[in-house]
Amino acid sequence: MIFTVDLMPEDDYGAKDIVVLSGTMGIRKRPAMYIGSTGAQGYNHLLFEIIDNAVDEALAGYCRNITIKLEQDSDGYDIAEVSDDGRGIPVDIMPKENKPALEVIMTSIHAGAKFDNKAYKVSGGLHGVGLTVVNALSERTDVMVKRNGNAYKESFSRGTPISGLETAGRAAESGTTVRFKPDKQIFSVNKFDVTAISERLRDTAYLSSGIRIKLTDERFEKAETFEFYSENGIGDFIAYLSEGKNAITKPFILKKEEGEVKIEVAIEYTQGYGEDLYSFVNRIKTPEGGTHVIGFRSGLSRAISAYIQKNLKKQPAQIEGEDMREGLVAIVSVLMPNPEFEGQTKEKLGNSYIKSLFESMIYTKFSEFLEENPSEAMKIVNKVVSAAEAREAARRARELARKKNAFEGTVLPGKLADCTETDPEKSEIFIVEGDSAAGSSKQGRDRFYQAILPLRGKILNVEKASEDRIFNNAELHSLVTALGTGIKEGFQPDRLRYGKIIFLTDADVDGSHIKTLLLTFFYKYMKPLIERGHVFAAQPPLYRVSIGKEVLYAYSDAELNGIMKEHNGKGALQRYKGLGEMNPEQLWETTMNPKNRILKKITIRDAELANSIFDILMGMDVEKRRNFLEEHSTEVSFLDV
Repeated sequence: MIFTVDLMPEDDYGAKDIVVLSGTMGIRKRPAMYIGSTGAQGYNHLLFEIIDNAVDEALAGYCRNITIKLEQDSDGYDIAEVSDDGRGIPVDIMPKENKPALEVIMTSIHAGAKFDNKAYKVSGGLHGVGLTVVNALSERTDVMVKRNGNAYKESFSRGTPISGLETAGRAAESGTTVRFKPDKQIFSVNKFDVTAISERLRDTAYLSSGIRIKLTDERFEKAETFEFYSENGIGDFIAYLSEGKNAITKPFILKKEEGEVKIEVAIEYTQGYGEDLYSFVNRIKTPEGGTHVIGFRSGLSRAISAYIQKNLKKQPAQIEGEDMREGLVAIVSVLMPNPEFEGQTKEKLGNSYIKSLFESMIYTKFSEFLEENPSEAMKIVNKVVSAAEAREAARRARELARKKNAFEGTVLPGKLADCTETDPEKSEIFIVEGDSAAGSSKQGRDRFYQAILPLRGKILNVEKASEDRIFNNAELHSLVTALGTGIKEGFQPDRLRYGKIIFLTDADVDGSHIKTLLLTFFYKYMKPLIERGHVFAAQPPLYRVSIGKEVLYAYSDAELNGIMKEHNGKGALQRYKGLGEMNPEQLWETTMNPKNRILKKITIRDAELANSIFDILMGMDVEKRRNFLEEHSTEVSFLDV
C-alpha cells in the first residue's frame, strides 16, 4: 500500500514574523500570566504585590508600620496607596543601565534585591516582577521614596516613565509609598475587594507579630479604618481560627529553625467534623498547599498512629489520614529562601526537601506533645477512633446507597423538573427554596435548558453532622443525584449535568440561612464545582414599583430610593417577602431570564466566609454569637417574623 502526503504550499514565514516584546509590553500583552486573571482576583493581586514588598521589608527587620489607603477618582475607578517605613527603594544610578535603581525596578522584569538572599533572607515577592507588573498594568503609578535624608519621586504610565526621578525635599524618616490606579484597558472590574484585602492583612499581621498594618477605605461617604496587629503571632492566629468551634484540646505550638528555614505550626482539635488547614510560605497564603502541607500531614499521622499503637490495648479498626484530621484546625507556615512556587500567584509550594523537613519535625515534636500531655492525647485518640468508626459506617451507607441508586445511580429524583437540553454547557439548574416558589419557577422557566429542583425545608448542616447522617439525608441525596457528580470517593466533577448551579432562595433571614447551608455543603464536599465557576446565587428583587402602566423592580433599598426619588415618590410599592409571592411571569422576568437577571458567582472566598459566619451563628459558643448579633443588629433593614 502506498501513502501519499500533500505538503502545504511554501509560505514566506521568516524572521520578519518574529515579534520581541520589550520592557513591559509582554506583561500588558499577557497579564494573566503574572496576576492570574484580569478580573477581581487579578485586580486585588496588584495591591497584594505592593503589600508583599512592604512585608518583606518588615521580615528583613527594617519596617514596623504599613499603611494602605483605598480611594476613588471622579470617574468611579479605584486607586490604592501603600506606604511603609522601611529602608526605601534605592535611587542611586545603576552604572550598567545608567538609570536610577528605582526606575530600573519599576520598568524591568526580574530586577530587584531578592535573588542573592543578601538584602532579603526570605521574601514573598521573590520573582522580582511585582513592582514591574503593577506599574505595567496601571494607568498611572506614583512612587515616593524617603531615603538618606531626602525625598524622591517619580511617575509612570502603563510601565513607561512620564517624569524623571526628582528630589522632593528633605525627609527625616525613611520608607516607600506606591500609589497606583489599575488600567481600565486591562481589567474588567474597577473595584478593590475590601473583604479579601482585610483577610489577607489579617493573616499577615498574625504571621508577622509586632508589625502594625492599617487599612483605610475612603471610597465611600463614610471612611472606614481597619487595624491589624498581633503580639503573640501564631498563638493568636490559632485562637482566632478556633473561636466558636468548641475546642477539645489546648493548642500545640511549634516554632523551629533549621538552617535558613523557619517553621511555625499551630494545631488545635475541635468537635467539628472537617479539617480547617491554612498554609503559608513567607507569609503568602498557599491555597493549594504543597510540600510543606504534605510533610505536615504525614508527620501528624505518623505521630498519632505511633501513640495509638503504643498506648491502646485494643487496637481500633484501620485508621486513615482523614480520620486523624477530623476536627483539626491547623496553621502551617514556613519562612525560607528561594521557594519554588507553581506560577507567579504562589498557590502551591514545590521544594521537595521541605516535605521531609516538616514530616520529621512534626512527627518528633507532636509525639513529644502527646506523651507529655496524656489527657490531651486521649481526647485526640478518642476523636480519631470515633471518626474511623463513623467513616466505616458511612462506607456501608454508601454501599447501600449505590445499590439503591441514591448517589451514583442513573435514576433522577422524582421532584426534579429536568430540562430537555443534555449539553451541560447549555443547561442550568435552579435549587429552589420551598414548594410554592418551585411551582412558580417551574411554570416560568424555559423548559428547554432550565431545570428546577425544590428543597423542602432546610438541608442538613454538614459542618456539624457525621458522614453516615449525610449519606442518609434525603434532600442531599436528591441534590447530589440531580447534579450527577457523586461525592467523596465517587465524586466526579466532569460528570456534572448542568453548567450553572443556581441557588434561588428568598431574600430574607430564612433564605440566607438555606443559602449558607448549601454553601457549606458545596464547600465541604463539592469544592471543585465552586473553583470551576459552576455555582451561582440568584438575586431576586426586594420591591416591585408600579408607576402607571410601568413596572420597575428594585434589588436593594438604595435602588428603591433612587426609583422613588426619580418619580417624586409616586407609585404603588410592593415588598416581596418571598419568592412564592411572585407569579411565574414576574419570576421569569426578574430572576430567571438571562437578559434581565442578576447572578452572583460564588467563589471559594464566599464559601469560606459563609462557613465562618455559620460557625458563629450555629456553633456552640453562645457568647460569640451574642456579640456578633449585637455588633451587626443595626445593619438589619427587615426582619420577617
